[in-house]
Amino acid sequence: MKSAIVVFPGTNRERDMAIALKRVTGKAPTMLWHRDTVLPDVDLVVLPGGFSYGDYLRCGAMAAHSPIMAEIRAFAEKGGHILGVCNGFQILTETGLLPGALLRNANLRFLSQDCHLRVERADTPFTHKWEKGDVFRTPLAHGDGNYTADSQTLDRLEGEGLVAFRYAGANGSVQANDTETNPNGSVNSIAGILSTNTRICGMMPHPEDLVDPLMGGEDGLPLFEGLVEAFVR
Repeated sequence: MKSAIVVFPGTNRERDMAIALKRVTGKAPTMLWHRDTVLPDVDLVVLPGGFSYGDYLRCGAMAAHSPIMAEIRAFAEKGGHILGVCNGFQILTETGLLPGALLRNANLRFLSQDCHLRVERADTPFTHKWEKGDVFRTPLAHGDGNYTADSQTLDRLEGEGLVAFRYAGANGSVQANDTETNPNGSVNSIAGILSTNTRICGMMPHPEDLVDPLMGGEDGLPLFEGLVEAFVR
């Protein structure tokens, strides 16, 4: 699997993501600067976490207009695979590649803590190493992770099975109004969503930060291992 990571001014999770990708592919991903206008021949493009452009205006709003994003839109239109994590998820919603928006956390505080995610479907490139209903631990670190969308969009996401992950308790219970299991207040406890063709995934927590025992666990590793297997098939 050939991969590339896009770096914007203020990005700070590109090295974490590179560690995860190198762990499963054996080779370092290509780093792309936001001003680049040529996308190399890759299978996967990753928009990592951080504070692109200092979160000026809105998180991801300015990054959505960077020169590289025109190439990424074209890549998506051709059926390319894209993963956006944290600020990357925010950028995907700002570009319209994924629906909805990420608002300030319900408690108006920056959150940096572990959470648990429940896998909502296991037949996508991003989730097929899990079983539906599996729960895994992953860190989150954001101030604007409160996912929202209009009722029509929510009905479509739920009806078409495009919710990839939900915030949950360690036992898999989902309580949308419980700050212990849904720390940022996201509607329907949504932590990650998919495009209609399931080739684009955006999620707020950071699976790349749990891919090695030295990091405290390998809970996030199945996402990256699954991507490699998807491309091999």
